[in-house]
Amino acid sequence: MTGHDTDTERTFAALPPAQGRGFAHTWWGQAWLRALEDAALDSAQVKTGRRLARAGAVGAVSVRAGRITAVVLDRDRTPHRADVLLAELSAEQWDRFLDLTVERSGHLAALLDREMPPHLVEDAASAGIELLPGLGDLEPTCDCGAWDHCGHTAALCYQMARLLDQDPFVLLLMRGRGEQSLLDALQARTATPVEEDSGPEGVDAAEAYAAGDILPSLPTPTEPPLEPGLPPVLDAEAPPEPGVDPVAVRHLAARTAVEAHRLLTETLRPHSDRSAAVTGLTAAQDAVRLAVDATDRAVIERLAEGSGRDPESLAVATRAWELGGAAALAVLEEEWTPDEGGEVYARARAALHSAWDEDERPSLRATGNRFTVTGAPVQIRLGRDGRWWPYRREGGRWVPAGPAALDPATALASTESASAEPQS
Repeated sequence: MTGHDTDTERTFAALPPAQGRGFAHTWWGQAWLRALEDAALDSAQVKTGRRLARAGAVGAVSVRAGRITAVVLDRDRTPHRADVLLAELSAEQWDRFLDLTVERSGHLAALLDREMPPHLVEDAASAGIELLPGLGDLEPTCDCGAWDHCGHTAALCYQMARLLDQDPFVLLLMRGRGEQSLLDALQARTATPVEEDSGPEGVDAAEAYAAGDILPSLPTPTEPPLEPGLPPVLDAEAPPEPGVDPVAVRHLAARTAVEAHRLLTETLRPHSDRSAAVTGLTAAQDAVRLAVDATDRAVIERLAEGSGRDPESLAVATRAWELGGAAALAVLEEEWTPDEGGEVYARARAALHSAWDEDERPSLRATGNRFTVTGAPVQIRLGRDGRWWPYRREGGRWVPAGPAALDPATALASTESASAEPQS
């Protein structure tokens, strides 16, 4: 993606035409677009910019302190140079930002993972440092002569949102610090100072490691088996004890072998690749987890009874579990009210407003945390962790239609392939 890089300027090659509805999928990318859409005096120019960016009319984007630049092709293919300016942080503000970043290890870890944690932005704002642009902070200039945002500068902003989704360091470069200089400054703050006269004189390194080859090297870690092992075969001749269901025992033994294989594989992976363990489940949730791979009818019926469901409802619950575990199951079962002031509803409608043109925008009916498209078997649900889950109506039931998304427009767009079965 990057065509030219220094620590003071980065140039990104032209991106292909945008796919899907939304341009920004991260919350910080959406905040960038809000700064454009809320401040632009002419909403028609914003829509024109969105169409130009979606069509791939924005050329290579140059990002440097205080400015982004690109050549944007008009509808008649006339090129225009578009610039968008954003004020740099002062040296004092950068010092405060670096201090608060090293105060919380999670802040630095998130940045290194190319994420902009909300707590970092909130802590910075509390210290008088606005990382994300606000109303009127994005100052446009274009050779087409427009004095406010035109279609060319708006298209550049939409393209910038896609770049920010992938790397928040691009925003920090606009604010005045390149990635390498920023990381060097953070490393200098986290380095442990060397204390003089901190103990007795050390041992010469050559002497200490002279006998280092006496000990054998560690063996190469054993590769885990590709598939779980087969569970032990039950004695078919001995009758089962009273209250013991042989079918259920066979299923639990097979599931235990699968879980043992998963734990072994997770243990041998690098720490950063490990997934969180499933703990603290209720009996009903664990029954759904066990039913994911169940094929025997008797086992499914027993698990359905244990989860408090009928087999059909259990099938829907297992689909939710496969998409997101206990969190997705909670979204399937729980209906709750996000807030009483309507802020969540307002943010959701604002996101949908920016993702669709007026003549294409769906009409939503909100009930608690559930937003149903009027006249269509489509719904999105808000989880308690702030993610949005797509649903569609099948056979008279609302069923999960895909994984969660941070943006309600993205979640709603993922339901477009749903069948057109009318709602009952």
